[in-house]
Amino acid sequence: MSDTVARFRRLLWRSVVGGRQWSVAKQVFLLQAALVVLLVLSGVLALFLQSERDTTAEARRRSVAVAETFAHSPGVLQALDTPRPSTVLQPLTEAGRKAAGVDFIVVMDTHGIRYTHPMPSKIGQRFVGNIGPSLAGQVYTESVHGPLGREMQATVPIEDAHGKVVALVSAGLKVKNVTSEVDRQIPIILTAGAGAFVVSTGGTALVGRRLRRQTHSLAPDEMTRMYEHHDTVLHSVREGVLIVGDDGRLLLANDEGRRLLRLPSDAEGSHVSELPGLDPETVELLASGREATDEVLFAGERLLAVNQRPTDHGGAPGGTVVTLRDTTELQALSGRAEVARERLKLLYDAGLGVGTSLDVRRTAEELARIAVPRFADYVTVDLDDGILHGEEPAPTAATLRRIAVHGIRGDHPLYEQDRLIDFKPFTPQARGYGSGHSELVSDLAAATDWRAQDPERTENILEYGIQSLISAPIRARGVVLGIANFYRAKRDPFDEEDLTLADELVARAAVSVDNARRYAREHTLAVTLQRSLLPRALPEQSALDVAYRYLPAQSGVSGDWFDVIPLPGSRVALVVGDVVGHGLHAAATMGRLRTAVHNFSTLDLPPDELLSHLDDLVGRIDQDEGDGEDSDAIVGATCLYAIYDPITRRCAMARAGHLAPALVHPDGSVTYPELPGGPPLGLGGMPFQTAELELAEGTQLVLYTDGLIEDRTRDLDEGLELLRRALAGHPDRSPDASCGAVLEELLPEGPKDDVALLVARTRALTSDQVADWDVPADPSAVAGLRRAVTERLEEWGLGEQAFGMELVLSELVTNAIRYGSEPIRLRLIRDRALICEVADGSNTSPHLRYAATTDEGGRGLFLVQQMTERWGTRYSPQGKVIWAEMALRGAPPVMPELTLDSFDAI
Repeated sequence: MSDTVARFRRLLWRSVVGGRQWSVAKQVFLLQAALVVLLVLSGVLALFLQSERDTTAEARRRSVAVAETFAHSPGVLQALDTPRPSTVLQPLTEAGRKAAGVDFIVVMDTHGIRYTHPMPSKIGQRFVGNIGPSLAGQVYTESVHGPLGREMQATVPIEDAHGKVVALVSAGLKVKNVTSEVDRQIPIILTAGAGAFVVSTGGTALVGRRLRRQTHSLAPDEMTRMYEHHDTVLHSVREGVLIVGDDGRLLLANDEGRRLLRLPSDAEGSHVSELPGLDPETVELLASGREATDEVLFAGERLLAVNQRPTDHGGAPGGTVVTLRDTTELQALSGRAEVARERLKLLYDAGLGVGTSLDVRRTAEELARIAVPRFADYVTVDLDDGILHGEEPAPTAATLRRIAVHGIRGDHPLYEQDRLIDFKPFTPQARGYGSGHSELVSDLAAATDWRAQDPERTENILEYGIQSLISAPIRARGVVLGIANFYRAKRDPFDEEDLTLADELVARAAVSVDNARRYAREHTLAVTLQRSLLPRALPEQSALDVAYRYLPAQSGVSGDWFDVIPLPGSRVALVVGDVVGHGLHAAATMGRLRTAVHNFSTLDLPPDELLSHLDDLVGRIDQDEGDGEDSDAIVGATCLYAIYDPITRRCAMARAGHLAPALVHPDGSVTYPELPGGPPLGLGGMPFQTAELELAEGTQLVLYTDGLIEDRTRDLDEGLELLRRALAGHPDRSPDASCGAVLEELLPEGPKDDVALLVARTRALTSDQVADWDVPADPSAVAGLRRAVTERLEEWGLGEQAFGMELVLSELVTNAIRYGSEPIRLRLIRDRALICEVADGSNTSPHLRYAATTDEGGRGLFLVQQMTERWGTRYSPQGKVIWAEMALRGAPPVMPELTLDSFDAI
């Protein structure tokens, strides 16, 4: 029956609201709003009726008061006794009417005939109204339709001294004036009603809003359904639910919560500290109100996972809601799962954090740090000593070096880092190294084999608290590289599962260690090759004061190179080059190019011709290596070649894709000469150009590779400006100091690429070190030249070498006269050696050959070769120069056996 009534009520409500189901808050709001409107309308109507009644009563009271006042006014009776009462009373009634604020005052006789009236034409006519009660001595009020319209009037008797009614007085107001009084009060009444409606509606809205917040805008059916669900949760869910107030009292507990905590039936309403059978930690948590997430608490023999959250969010009442979950049976499984998860996480982190670089020491340290304290308390990594140099490991654990040591404390008694250890064959480390399998020692105190390694140290280890060990060999590609030792102190010892984890952990590091070893070997080979190909010392020469710096890159080797090559005639060649790329191929290519430059320089070629020959060589290298499988071996190189002559102080330079040098002038200014740019070596097709500069003595010539200037953090112009600032203003600074200043300014943190820097300060040979003679094309002039040369050698203090030099210049000058062309010049230079140069205008070159015993000539150049350190020919735009160098020494040279044909040309 109740269900039928409820369905009927819902159907009726839906029909009323148009088929839409409104929330409880909206329904209550509409009902309250309707009641407020009804109450306000009723109040307005009551005010209106009350105002009309009060106005009518006021009009009646005023009419009676005016009439009685006039009836008892002095002089009224006397006026009535006069022959013409109207003449006396009319002015008096009009004055009284205006003063009293009424519409009329009428005086009449006992027959109702008017003596006075506001309308004089009505005087003498009968009074409209009932005068009977007034003639009986009563005050009578009534509403009538008189001459002025609808009127409210009061009639009062006028009595003489004996109490006899002798006349009547009527005073009153017109009804429209009474109504206008009511109309003037209507706005006030309506305003008051509207104000009451607004205030009442606002209060109703606030109440509805609070109800909507509390009911969450739910409809009655929804609230019923929510309650049913709530009741189902409380009694059916298999998770305990408690609600505790902010005062610590238990407000609600579902069936599962009662069962888990063994609460009595009347527990609700009691303080949590008064509930029987609860563990103190549980009481403390429930009473504290703090947040808790999966905290495990005891409830008898059960382990409960407790979650607690405050309920005061969004304006809800203070307190906490607590959920309880029985985890007794899952605790053991979850513990093992947590251990497995931690181990997987450790292996994952090891895969990311171990082997981040190709450095053996860093890889070993990463392995030690990743395992402490998550797997072990102390970790040591011992590698074969040869591994650090890229060598193959030894077959036994006799030469292991401790590379890394890490632990939870730093005062441990284990072997220190960098110590070379010889593990005895019976130790776990030696057994694991030899077999390639990990060794587990669960109880170090009970084991005896490891104590003989170092009895005193092992006792200290046991006293320190270290009690368990795993020695895992570091093995990669079938080769054992070392041993990783894991120690535990004062916690559960290692077991078989830990042994498997140690193997996995070390296996991940072993590949990185082996890669680092192989890289170290390749790097060592490349560095060794590179160093063997670079100049080990600068040659002795007098033309330039030279200093250099060569900085390899922080990783790998490159193909930068430099060279200082002495040339005939006290000249010096400066070379700086850069092979693109890194590694062995770049270093080997650099060596080939450097050797080629040396070979081409012996031909005494101009810079542009030398670069052309070098360009052809690189092109052939590219063609040969480009036909193979390694397409990355194509060579790219740049080069700058300069020749400085200290006699003329001129410097000839040409470049192939290289940066122009910097010139530090004697006044301290720095310029970059306009040197024609050529393509990099190997491209071909474009000629190179030589530029000649005249350099003042003391000028510094700065040659460098792009690693000095270019960087990811700055552009080329910025690097050149930094170089300019580092060089400017220091003309007297030595080349070596200039090298240091440049590197400190441009590369304070070390180079990212190889850097070759060459600083050369120019010198000049003085006039007393050089002697020149013009030679006429006449063989008889040779004798005069020999005498002049002998005199100059005497001036230089080299008279003991005059005989040998006479023989050499006689042969060279005679050849120039016989087989060359004019002009012919002889130049003698005193430097580190005594140099003789004979220049002529032809391009024919003499050749050394062995003359037969029957030949009449052909022994002159052989004589020159025997008398001098070296000799040769170089070509110039004007012809050729044949030169010979004789060492400066105190003793005369050993002379070869001469023949008559010694001075003949070949």
